[in-house]
Amino acid sequence: MKYEPVVGLEVHAELSTDSKVFCGCSTKFGAEPNSQTCPVCLGLPGVLPVLNKKAVEHVIKVALALNCRISSYSNFDRKNYYYPDLPKNYQISQNYLPLAFQGYLDIPVGTGTKRVGINNIHLEEDAGKNLHGEGVDSGESLVDFNRAGVSLMEIVTQPDMRSLEEVESFMVSLRDILLYLNVCDCCMEEGSLRFEANISLKLEGESKLGNRVEMKNLNSFKMVSKALQYEMGRQEAVLKEGGHIKEETR
Repeated sequence: MKYEPVVGLEVHAELSTDSKVFCGCSTKFGAEPNSQTCPVCLGLPGVLPVLNKKAVEHVIKVALALNCRISSYSNFDRKNYYYPDLPKNYQISQNYLPLAFQGYLDIPVGTGTKRVGINNIHLEEDAGKNLHGEGVDSGESLVDFNRAGVSLMEIVTQPDMRSLEEVESFMVSLRDILLYLNVCDCCMEEGSLRFEANISLKLEGESKLGNRVEMKNLNSFKMVSKALQYEMGRQEAVLKEGGHIKEETR
């Protein structure tokens, strides 16, 4: 039996805005921990978030470049689960009515092109940063909220990629578009561009998809490729032994 990978990506890009998505705090990278915060991005009671117009414009520019339909109406939702680095314990995101949807990106593959569908593009707030073992006691965990509330664009693809080469081509093509539009500096070493890869295996020639596994917090093209390569081998070994792939996050 020969298996074929089915891959979709969730791309997180911090937008190049001077202030955060719902408040006026600076987004400058490298400042002293917790020096760029206010009652809004700290989630204190009674605050009123005000949407950053430039962030919305940046998302729409990307959506047009990716051949998306622009929503005539969108809103924000509370994504409720525990974030140690978001003090509200929920993330303001666009879960149901995003700014853009139903797009595509044609990527170069071999001597031709491959069309990768874009499910949606939405705007949300970034989380802070956990720092482990950096205090006086190496067992301490600290939190820096400077990044909490930074404008974050999420681009969700359809599960259209079938090889590591296609995934790499998509990532490079998308990065080039973001840089050309000047909406994200794409400094992966600073966390400005991050990937979450979803992968499942299916029998070659079959249409039925397998259970997917999501791999989070991948901040380089190399790490995405290595993680996918490892997961493809792991899933194939489980399936060939008659096992079952558990749908999970890794």
